[in-house]
Order: sequence, then structure tokens, then C-alpha cells
Amino acid sequence: MRSSNTFGIQFVIRLPKQQKNDQATVFARISVNGRRCEISLKKKVNPQNWDEAKGKARGTKDEPRKLNEHIERVRTLIADGYHELVQQKKVITVDAVKSLFLGADENEITLIKLGEYHNTEMKDKLADGTMKNYYTTQKYIAKFLKEKYHRSDISLAELNYKFILDFETYLSKHQPKDHQKPLHNNGIMKHIERLCKMVNMAVTMDWLAKDPFAKYKQHFDKVERFYLTKEELSTIEKKKFTIERLQVVKDLFLFSCYTGLAYIDTMNLTAGNIVKGIDGNDWLITSRQKTDTDVRIPLLPQAEELIKKYQDHPKAVNHGTLFPVISNQKTNAYLKEIADLCNINKAITFHIARHTFATTITLSNGVPIESVSKMLGHTTIRSTQVYAKVVEQKLSEDMQNLKKRMANQ
Repeated sequence: MRSSNTFGIQFVIRLPKQQKNDQATVFARISVNGRRCEISLKKKVNPQNWDEAKGKARGTKDEPRKLNEHIERVRTLIADGYHELVQQKKVITVDAVKSLFLGADENEITLIKLGEYHNTEMKDKLADGTMKNYYTTQKYIAKFLKEKYHRSDISLAELNYKFILDFETYLSKHQPKDHQKPLHNNGIMKHIERLCKMVNMAVTMDWLAKDPFAKYKQHFDKVERFYLTKEELSTIEKKKFTIERLQVVKDLFLFSCYTGLAYIDTMNLTAGNIVKGIDGNDWLITSRQKTDTDVRIPLLPQAEELIKKYQDHPKAVNHGTLFPVISNQKTNAYLKEIADLCNINKAITFHIARHTFATTITLSNGVPIESVSKMLGHTTIRSTQVYAKVVEQKLSEDMQNLKKRMANQ
């Protein structure tokens, strides 16, 4: 918040266009910190009877006297509103002063209301996990407003570059009181990213004239994508479990390793997703729930065997799915047990299967990155390029083989 503010009130008149001989309308012009706005007093005056320097009507007759009294009442109300914002240590903007004078508009879109509108519009378009992340971001915004500004909400007009920086600083210093860990940079950036998407919605809807994110640059740290090596994958494949829940989760994990499907997309598969491809073989055709992107994956023999294995499983038949349905939380918990029993010292989650498909199964075996990107359902090739290390490793192996062939010529 600024330590000092510039504030001023002027009264001016505006003539209707192309009607210069008509009565002029009186406006209050409010200026705060170099920005200004005008509010119509809905009062008329003859331009010849207006004193521009003094900002009031000339004369002592009843009509100009009443107009000048009204002007002074408006001046007092606007000034009182400004001083009220100062005393309450609120963010002072020309829009805030204007809103206070006009009275709180129940239909005015504030930051909290923007979040509610976003959730209503997007709840059927975004995955449940994505919506859950937005709810978390909105909780952080509410806490930030309360602790930083001592307010429960803020008008969209008050959002600016400093607000974003302050929110970023708040998230970086926030110490959770429950079992959660403090946020790291990428977690902070994801919250900023979601706030940015909500603000972009407000700009698109013409609720916000200027995008406060226009000059803000997000800065994500590069994160290494963990995946299983060929040896680790083979270890899991060869391991037999007498406990059914572990065997089922192992098979689900392996299916993802050979198709690249995320957990929710694997759980949603039905017999209708298996079709004959252009080559006459079985293909898996589905849509990623996260991005609503179509994916077409030629089925490898390992994936086909797993589909056949569970085609008559009671739990799969009951749900009408290809595989028994197990919650993501339980699946990841059982994968930790599987990793321990296989002596694999990696924090295995279901999503690592997707990374394994991209690296060990496809890129490492010479599948072009463009083809891998399509099978993963990535919307841009950049999303697939996070696996560039594997591509470099494959390139190194190819060049070594080329050197050997050339040496033997």
C-alpha cells in the first residue's frame, strides 16, 4: 500500500454530442494517484451559467443555488468515502472511491465472486482433481486477503502487479498449521497460474479493463521425471503376488507402462475403447479426462494380454470396465508395497507408469517424439520434451553404433 495518496475532486460539464445549444450534464471527476473517473450527477445546467474555474453554477437564483448545494453534498460524500478507506487502511483506488460513493453493487464482480463464477462455469468442463486444485487456490486467496488486507474480498479493479507479487510472497512464507508441507516454488507457481486463468476469464468477460498479469512472468523450476528402467520394469513383471490386491495393482500399473494412460483414463476404459486400427490390429482409442484430448494407441502384446486377463473379472464386469476399479489413493499405497517387495528404491506412483511408457518403452526404442506426444495426448510437443534426456541417451547409443559400423567398413 502507498504511504501517501494524491486525491482530488472536480466538477465539470459535458455537452451532448452535436447538440451544443442543449443543456449540459454535470459530472464529478475523481482523481486518485494519477487515475481518474467521472460520475454523472444527473443534473443539467446551461453551459453559459457554468463557472468552469470554480466548478459550480453562476448566480444566486433558486435553481443554481440548489445545484451548488447538491454539488457540495456530493463533494462531501466522496471525500468522506476516501477518508474512510484511508482510516480502514484499505487499498485506495479511484474505483474503490467511486464504488463507495455509489454504494456497493450486489452485482459487482469481486475476486471471490470471480472464483465462484469460474467454479460454476468450469465444474463440468474440468476434471475433479483440477477443480480440487482451484478450490485450494481460492482458499489461499481468501486467507491472503484476510491476513494482508484485513478484508474478506477485493474489487477486480484493485488487482495490480503488486497484488500478484504480494500473493506470491505470502505463499512462499506461508506455514501450514496442519500436516501439509510448506509450498515450494513450483507449487506456488501453480497457484499463481490458476489465479491468472481466473483473471483472464474476467478480462474476456470485460469485467476487468486491464490484465494485471500482462508483465508478470511465471518461473517454474525444472523437475526431473522419474521412470522405471528396463531392468526395474522387468523385476516388477516377473514378481508374482499371492495377495490379489497387489497383483491387480501391479497389472494396472504395467498396463499403463505399455499404454501411457493416466490413472483416471485407465479406470474409465470399457470394451468400446478397443477398436480395429488402420493396420487391422487392436488400437486403444479414448479421450484424456484431464485435457479432453483424443488419444489413439496401437496396443502392444503386453497390454493386450492384460485386457484378456481381466475380461471376465467380477469387479470389472460389474462396473462395465476393462479393469477392476480401485481408488487412486489405494493404488499408490499398494504400489509402495510392490516397490518394497521388488527392492526398487524409488517412490513409485501410478503416474510413473506414464513416464515409463514415454521413456523406457517408446523413446528409448526409437519411437519419434512426435508419435510419443500424440499417444500421450499432449497438446504441445513441449510437454513431451521434458523427456529430452532419454532422447539424448538414445542419440548417444545410435551414434556409438554408427561409429562401430563405420569402423568395420
